Amino acid sequence: MRLNKIFTCLFFSIILLFSCENNSESAIIEEEIVEEIIDEKIRILSLGDSYTIGQSVCDTCSFPKQLTDSLRQRNDKLEFNLKVIATTGWTTRNLISAIENENLDTNFNLVTLLIGVNNQYQNLPFSTFEKEFPTLINKAINAVGSDKSKLIVLSIPDYAFTPFGNGNTKISIEIEQYNAYIKSYCLSKNITFLNITEITKTGLINTDFVARDGLHPSEKAYTEFVKLLLPLASQKLGI
Repeated sequence: MRLNKIFTCLFFSIILLFSCENNSESAIIEEEIVEEIIDEKIRILSLGDSYTIGQSVCDTCSFPKQLTDSLRQRNDKLEFNLKVIATTGWTTRNLISAIENENLDTNFNLVTLLIGVNNQYQNLPFSTFEKEFPTLINKAINAVGSDKSKLIVLSIPDYAFTPFGNGNTKISIEIEQYNAYIKSYCLSKNITFLNITEITKTGLINTDFVARDGLHPSEKAYTEFVKLLLPLASQKLGI
């Protein structure tokens, strides 16, 4: 009887020993995973024109900057790097050339694209946009390692609802044509499309949504963009 007790104690001691070793190994593995997550750099790429660069607002007021800051607040253990390729006045052709000159990496974690207003403003043929927009989509997807789920395409703001546009219905009709095409194309390719145009349509009533130049969105308007963007970006980044 005593011998049985001894064997029983030895048996459970061995089990406990292996259990402790396994727990120790698991703890080490979990620690390594945590360290890997903490050390991870989240790379965000924003492509566009004046609406992306944040014309007439402060350096930290554009929607890409505000989005990056909001993501950082959600997880301050991650390092966020934002790269913006955008300039006021750029058309689709200008943006294509700029991307090609950059020789971009293909390891970005998230990319946003907002383009087209200058095609409309410069009265370029709509067929030009139909030809060049898909090229930009492909370049944007390539920047995130060919994972189109990491792309968010934003609609074009309607600048008719600014002091500069002065309620010009021709502007609104043409912007709507561009946005209808963008939305349709994105839906057909299963690409995330975000409509922020409705926010800008309050510009003549809510003057706080228009920058001091009387044409571009203000910091407050971009904040409203980010309220819609943040849940999508967080989901795609797993944050």
